[in-house]
Amino acid sequence: MKKIAVLHGPNLDRLGKRQPEIYGTATLADLERVLRAEAKQLGLTLTFFQSAHEGALVDRIHALTDRGVDAFIVNFGAYSHTSIALRDALAASGRPAVEVHISDIAKREKFRRTSMTAGACVALISGLGFPGYVQALRRLAGS
Repeated sequence: MKKIAVLHGPNLDRLGKRQPEIYGTATLADLERVLRAEAKQLGLTLTFFQSAHEGALVDRIHALTDRGVDAFIVNFGAYSHTSIALRDALAASGRPAVEVHISDIAKREKFRRTSMTAGACVALISGLGFPGYVQALRRLAGS
C-alpha cells in the first residue's frame, strides 16, 4: 500500500480561524477527514504532520524518507516562499511531492507569488481550496 505524507507549515493549524475570507472556515482536522476518506478509496495510507518550525519539517521529511514514505503532499505556508532548506530536503528525499496552496498564490501579495519549494515538486496546485489536496492525492496515487 502506497504511503503518502501530508506536511503543513506555520499557521495551517489556524485554518478555520485565520483569515476565513481567504482560507475558508474548515479546519485542518476537516481537511484530514476529507483526505483520509479519499485515501481509503484509492488504497493509500496517509500520515499527517504540522509544525511552525522549519527545522522540524526538515527533520520530518528526512525521517519519513528513511521510513519508506512513497510521496509527499506539502503546504509549507510562508516557508514555501523562503525556505531553501525545505526545498533541499524534498529534493534529497528522492520522492515525488506535490505542493498545494489553498489560496491562489499568483493573485496574492508579490512576495507570495514565487515558491522556493515548488522546484523540488512534480506539481504545484494553487487556489483550489481543499479540493486541491484531493487532486494532489489522486496524482500521487497514480505515480
